[in-house]
Amino acid sequence: MRILITTDAFTPVVNGVVTSTLNLYKQLKEHGHDVKILTLAHGGPSHVEGDVYYISSIGINIYPNARVTMKFRDHYIHEIVEWKPDVIHSQTEFCTFLFARKIARKLDIPVVHTYHTLYQDYTAYFTKHETIGQKLVIGFSKTLLNHVDGVIVPTEKTKRILEGYGIKEDIQVIPNGIELDAFKKQITDEEKKALKQSLDIDPSHRIIVTVGRLGVEKNVDELLEGMRLYLDKRQDITLVIVGDGPYKEALEQHTRELGIENHVVFTGMIEARRVYQYYQLGEIFVSASNSETQGLTYIEALANGLPIVCKKDECLFGVLEDDYNGYMFETPQEMVERVEQLLENSELYNKVKENTMSSVERFSSELFGDRVEDIYMRVVHQVEQEAEHRHTSLIG
Repeated sequence: MRILITTDAFTPVVNGVVTSTLNLYKQLKEHGHDVKILTLAHGGPSHVEGDVYYISSIGINIYPNARVTMKFRDHYIHEIVEWKPDVIHSQTEFCTFLFARKIARKLDIPVVHTYHTLYQDYTAYFTKHETIGQKLVIGFSKTLLNHVDGVIVPTEKTKRILEGYGIKEDIQVIPNGIELDAFKKQITDEEKKALKQSLDIDPSHRIIVTVGRLGVEKNVDELLEGMRLYLDKRQDITLVIVGDGPYKEALEQHTRELGIENHVVFTGMIEARRVYQYYQLGEIFVSASNSETQGLTYIEALANGLPIVCKKDECLFGVLEDDYNGYMFETPQEMVERVEQLLENSELYNKVKENTMSSVERFSSELFGDRVEDIYMRVVHQVEQEAEHRHTSLIG
C-alpha cells in the first residue's frame, strides 16, 4: 500500500505529534508499505530528504512552532500526486491538512485524520476571550472532521470531547505507541553521577523529573508550588524540568520568586536519543498538566521504570493505576504527600516500580501500527465500494 502522512510538525521539531508520526512511519515501513511524509520546512526552500517532502514555509506568531505556506502548486506536490498514494493520514489540522484534502480529491482516495491536540486548552494563544475561543475551536473541529473518511484519537477523553462538539464521523480510539525497546537501555551509576554533576545537582539529592514542552497550559507552576511545600519539610530533593517552550522564562522567574531556584533545574531542549537518561536520572515522574490528549511522556516515564505522580485527568485512565504504577493528585499538597509517600517508603516504592514497565506493553509501537493499518484497509475498501456503486448507478 502507498501511504502519505501529512503533518505541519516534523523533525527537527520535538513534540508528541512528531514522535507519534515517526513511530507510525517506522512501523508502516516494517510492514512493507511504501510511505512518504509531507511536511513544512523550517527554513530554506522546498526539498526532499529520503521519504520526507519539506515544503518551504514561514513562521507565524499564533501558536508555538506554527508555520504557513502558500506553495500549494509546489512541484513536489505534483510529484506526490504522480506517485498516487492509496490513502492519506493527516496528523495536523492546518496547511498540510489542506494539502491532504487537495490530493485526496484529485485522486479520489480516503483521508484518515488523527486529532492529537485539544485546542480548547490553547485558546489563549489566539484570543483573550475564552468563550469566543471555545466556539472557534468547536466550529473549526466540526468543519474539519466531518469531511474526512476516518478519525483517530489517542484516548476516550478526546473522543468524548469531540462527540460533545457534535462530530458525527466514526471516531476510533487508538493510543499512540512508543518504541519500548528504545527505553530498555539503562543508564549506569557512573553516567547518572556524571549527569548530576553536569546539572550541578547535589549528589545526595533525590530527583523528581518532568518532561515536556514548557507552555502555560502544561501547568508546571503547580509543580513549583508543590516543590515549595515539599522543601518546607526537607531539603534533599531537586526537580529536573526537561524541555523548552514559550513559558520557560516565566517559570524560571516563578522559581526565583518562590525561593526554590537551588532545587529546580531547567535543562532546556534535550536530543530525543538522550531523553531516556534524564528520565532515569529521576526516581519519580511528575506532571500537573490537564491539557494532554494522551500524554506520551507518562508512558515513556513508565517505560523507563519511573512511578508516575500526575494530576487527575481523564487521559490517565488506563495508563495510571493508583497504588499500582503511580498516583493521581488534585492539589499541590496532595502531590507532595504522594511523592513523600513513595520516597519515604522503600518497600512501597519498589512495589510500584516493579509494575511500571509491564503496565505499558499495550502501548507498543508495533500494536499501534497494526491498529492504524486496519483503519487504512477499512477506509480504502469503503471508498472503493462507493466508487463501484457510483459506476454501477451511472451504467444503470
